[in-house]
Amino acid sequence: MVPVRIGCLGLGWWSDVLADAITRSGRLQIISCFTRSDEKRRAFAAKYRCEAAPSYEAMLADRRIEAIVNTTPNDAHLDTTRAAAEADKHVFLDKPIANTIRDARALTAACRTAGVVLALGYQRRRETHFRWVRQRIDAGEFGRLVNAEANISRDRLGKTDLTSWRYTAEGMPGGVMLQIGIHYTDVLEYLMGPVATVTGRLAQLVLPGDNPDVASMVLEHESGALSTLNASYASASEHYVMNIYGKEASAYYDLQQGLRFLKQGSTEARPVTCPPADTIAAELEEFAAAVRGEGEPEMDGEKGTTSLAVVLAGITSAREGRTVAVRDVLEERC
Repeated sequence: MVPVRIGCLGLGWWSDVLADAITRSGRLQIISCFTRSDEKRRAFAAKYRCEAAPSYEAMLADRRIEAIVNTTPNDAHLDTTRAAAEADKHVFLDKPIANTIRDARALTAACRTAGVVLALGYQRRRETHFRWVRQRIDAGEFGRLVNAEANISRDRLGKTDLTSWRYTAEGMPGGVMLQIGIHYTDVLEYLMGPVATVTGRLAQLVLPGDNPDVASMVLEHESGALSTLNASYASASEHYVMNIYGKEASAYYDLQQGLRFLKQGSTEARPVTCPPADTIAAELEEFAAAVRGEGEPEMDGEKGTTSLAVVLAGITSAREGRTVAVRDVLEERC
C-alpha cells in the first residue's frame, strides 16, 4: 500500500507519540505539521523530517496531503475537523471526539457529507489481553456476563501544567473522568456491551487547579450487567485493572500481574500469556487502510459520540446527584 500522506495538526506531547508510531509503521508519511507556536512547529519538523506549514489553511491547500492527524484541544475539534473535511482531507482524531454532543455530531456529519474517513484514537481496546477476552466472550466461554470492575490510575502530583487545556475545567470538563476514564469506559463497552445508564461521583483531593482528580462511575449495561470504574490522577503510581465476571468464567487483568482466567469449578486462575501489540500504530494503520478504501475504522464518529455520551452522563450524574441515561445525553443539543 502506498503510504498515506498526512499533515500533523496540534503539536503537544501526544502528537509525538502518534508521529513515532507513524514512523514505526511506514504506512503513513508525515508531509507537514502546524501549530501556532513557531518554536514547536520547527522542532517537530526537524525531528520528523517534514515541512513546517505556515498556517493550517496552507496545510489544507497542499494537494500532496491526503489526511490530517488532529491532536488539537477538544474544543477545537469541530472547527479543525470540519475545515479538513471541506478540503477533502480524511481525519484521524484523538479521543474524546469533542467536549459536547453537539460538536461531536456536527464534525461527524461534516465528514460524512464530504465523504472522508473519520477515525477516533482509542488504543486501549486494542491491547491483546482485551482482544483475548473479547474472543472468549464471543466463543461463549464466559456465559452470561454479569459484572465488571475497572481502575485506571496515575500519579500526576507535581506533573500538571495548569496552563494546559488538559488540566482545566473549560478544556477538559470532568477532569480525569474525561481525560483517561474514557479509555476504560470504552473497554467496558467493548467487552460488556452498550451502556444504558451511569451514576457518577467526582472529587478533587490532591491536584491543584479547578478540575476533579478522582472519579467513580457505576455503569448499567443494556444487558442488565453492572460495571464499576474508578479513575484517578491522585494515586501512588500508575495502575490498571479490568476484571470481567461471567456465569461460566471470569478474567482478571492488572498491570503488575497481567491476565488470568478462571473457569467455573476451578479454584485457581491460570495465567494467560498475551504477546505485546503496537496498539497506536495499529489504529493508525487501520485508518490508512480505510483511506485507501480497505475497510472501516473500528472507532468512527458515531461510536466516538456514544463513548463521549457515557462519560458526559457520568459527569452530569456527579453534578446533579442522579442516575443519567446515556440515551438522554445523546438527545441533548448542547
